[in-house]
Amino acid sequence: MTIKEIQGEIVDEFALFDEWMDKYEHLIELGKELPIIEEQFKTEGNLIKGCQSRVWLHADLKDGNIVFTADSDAIITKGIIALMIRVFSNHTPLEIAQSDLFFIDQIGLKEHLSPTRSNGLVSMVKQIKMYSIAFQIKA
Repeated sequence: MTIKEIQGEIVDEFALFDEWMDKYEHLIELGKELPIIEEQFKTEGNLIKGCQSRVWLHADLKDGNIVFTADSDAIITKGIIALMIRVFSNHTPLEIAQSDLFFIDQIGLKEHLSPTRSNGLVSMVKQIKMYSIAFQIKA
């Protein structure tokens, strides 16, 4: 499935909910399914700078695709990073670097987050894109 198709799937999923409280509940559920980062990768270097909560993000290159794992100490943030991993994990560094993120605006996520969480979301995307660039340089 392409990054664009996954984003479309997420937009369709969130469209099932009329109220934002239900969407938050869905985010929390997604956070529970997050591919959890191994303890050894919960380091200062893997913390995403700019997030109000503590969010660790680790990336490995496997068979030409980046595989992300993460964790957070906040339930909503855990759901947000779970969405990011769902969109980006198992894609090539080039696909990730060139991707156009549209699902965040289409589901209304940014406008329903506090300013600090919104900044954290931007930091997550930035860190994921940085990993993709770093892996392209290594290749």
